[in-house]
Amino acid sequence: MNTAPASETSASLTASTYERLRADVLNGHWTPGSKLGIEALRAHYGTGATPVREALNRLAAEGWVQHLEQRGFAVAAVSEDALRELAKTRVWVETLALTQGLLARTPAWEEQLVLALHRLSKTPRSLFADRYVENPAWEALHREFHRVLVSQCGSRWLIGFCEQLYDQAHRYRQLAVKKSYKRRHELDEHKAMVDAVLAGDTQAACQALTGHYEKTADIILNSALSAPT
Repeated sequence: MNTAPASETSASLTASTYERLRADVLNGHWTPGSKLGIEALRAHYGTGATPVREALNRLAAEGWVQHLEQRGFAVAAVSEDALRELAKTRVWVETLALTQGLLARTPAWEEQLVLALHRLSKTPRSLFADRYVENPAWEALHREFHRVLVSQCGSRWLIGFCEQLYDQAHRYRQLAVKKSYKRRHELDEHKAMVDAVLAGDTQAACQALTGHYEKTADIILNSALSAPT
């Protein structure tokens, strides 16, 4: 029977542990500021200490966790200032991408955007109507909608930066989503962006996108970051 080399198995375990740990940090399973002990994580993910340590070092390099001097690791903290900076940066970067996309607009891009909105609109935000339980299908379609929105800009670097900012914003959104569920009409906000794009109105499209991100930041501040920790 063929077996994988030890180095390949180790790399696979590290990659798997990294992906699972990263997803749990982004989704709020490990709350901001919480300690990430090697032994506790090893038991939780059912893997060895080495893959956990390597995954933590990679996440620390990416800014998702912090390496505490002589005290291990902790999930990166969140703050009002950091959120406002993030929202402002997303507006700057994504309105640039959207503006460039509209300058190079094509029927194919517009059709992709309409289809992305349609699929998102047909998918419930929560798995239950009376309370919020994350619907992975909605999260995937929401990410796809925002990806398509900036995809016509002509710069893979700009698109990649938008995706990095999306991940940062996703972690903040997860802190507030249970409290904000049913308190906003996200579909209307998404539709306003698409309508402006289809009309070729760059100013209206950028205003709709800006309003969408500013409202998200306000909801997070009022729901998750306003109370003392």
